[in-house]
Amino acid sequence: MHWIDSHCHLDALEFDIDRLQVRQAARHLGVVSCVIPAVERANFEAVRTLAHQLQDFYALGIHPLYTGRSQEGDLLFLRDELTRFNGDLRLVALGEIGLDGWVQSLDWAKQMHFYKEQLKLAHAFQLPVILHVRKSADALLKCLREIDVPGGIAHAFTGSLQQAEQFIELGFCLGFGGAISFDRANRLRGLLKSLPLSSIVLETDAPDIPPKWIYVQAQARLEGQAQARNDSTQLIPIAQVVAEIKGVALEDLARATSHNVQRVLPRMQVQEMHT
Repeated sequence: MHWIDSHCHLDALEFDIDRLQVRQAARHLGVVSCVIPAVERANFEAVRTLAHQLQDFYALGIHPLYTGRSQEGDLLFLRDELTRFNGDLRLVALGEIGLDGWVQSLDWAKQMHFYKEQLKLAHAFQLPVILHVRKSADALLKCLREIDVPGGIAHAFTGSLQQAEQFIELGFCLGFGGAISFDRANRLRGLLKSLPLSSIVLETDAPDIPPKWIYVQAQARLEGQAQARNDSTQLIPIAQVVAEIKGVALEDLARATSHNVQRVLPRMQVQEMHT
C-alpha cells in the first residue's frame, strides 16, 4: 500500500537529530510522499531543499501564527519566490496559510491581510492552498468566495458538516490526523463518518498533533515528561483508525486518499509521471 502524508513539518527543529532516518522509516512503511509546508519566510529555502533531497513535495506560505513577526516585505519575497520557482513541480501549493481564531493574542486584522494577500498570489499563480483552520472556518470560506483559488486542503479540519460541505464545493479536501484517534473525539469521528471518501486526505502535522498512543497527558508534562514527537510513521496507525470509522478496507483508504491528494495538488501527479 502507498500512502501520502499531506501535511508534515519535517523541517522542524525536533527532527534535527534524525530527520533522514525518520523519513526512511516512514517510506519503508509505505509513506511514499510527504508534503512539507513552510510557515514563514525564514524556512522557505529549508522546505524546498528538503523536498528535493527526499524526493517529497513542499508549499510556500506564511502561517497565521507567524504573522505577528512577519512584515509586508515577506509577502513581496513570497511573490518573488513563487515567480522564481513556478516551474518546480515539487512546489505543489501555497501554504500553510489561513486564520487562527484560537490564539487571542494574534492581531486578527493582520492575519486577515496576510491571508487575503496570499489568496491573491494563489489566484495569480494558479496554485492550490493549504489552509490552517482553527476556529476560523466561516471567515476562511468568506474570503475564498471573494478570491478564487484552485482548491486545496483544509488542514486538521474540525469544523461542522455544513462548513465541510462548503469547502468541498470550493474544490477542497479535508485533512484528518492524530486528533481522530482519541476516543473522546465523538463529534470529529461523526463528521468523518458522514463525509464521502473522495473528500478526505490523511496527515500527521508532525511533529505536532500526536495520536493517542503516543500522546503525553497534561499532568505528565507538568511533571517534566516531554510531549511525544509525532512523525510520518504514525500515518498508518492513524489510517487504521480512519478505515475503521469509515468502514472501508485499509487498501481502499490508501488508494482513495492518495488519489485525493494528487487531485487537489495536481503537480504531485505530474511530478510522479516524470519520475
